[in-house]
Amino acid sequence: MRRIVPDASALALVIFGDPEGEAVSRELDGAALFAPTLLRYELQCVAAKECRRQPGRRAQVLESLESALAPQAGIVWLDPNPVDVVLVATATGLSTYDASYLCLAGTLEADLVTRDRKLSAALDPSSGE
Repeated sequence: MRRIVPDASALALVIFGDPEGEAVSRELDGAALFAPTLLRYELQCVAAKECRRQPGRRAQVLESLESALAPQAGIVWLDPNPVDVVLVATATGLSTYDASYLCLAGTLEADLVTRDRKLSAALDPSSGE
């Protein structure tokens, strides 16, 4: 089974019903999902922003968040080695948050699914970012 580490920029599109979420869903389909604990907090941040931006959708946003973080959602929560995270962050110029996803994907030999330009550029240095 294919392993994927989705970051918040990608998974939030799916969870909160963004039209671009369909493309991300197709990328995640049938894969085993792994994420650092950090993802929980980043998704909570996105949910709070969504609730402020669209108060009429508050109940739906909160329900979507709760469903996405429930044990039956199937995300395996693993944290990468903190020293590795710092080393990757300093080597790539990424934040330690983004480096956490990159480290976990590397440790698991998993694909990283992101919509973050800087993180994507770290995956493909030839992209010129």
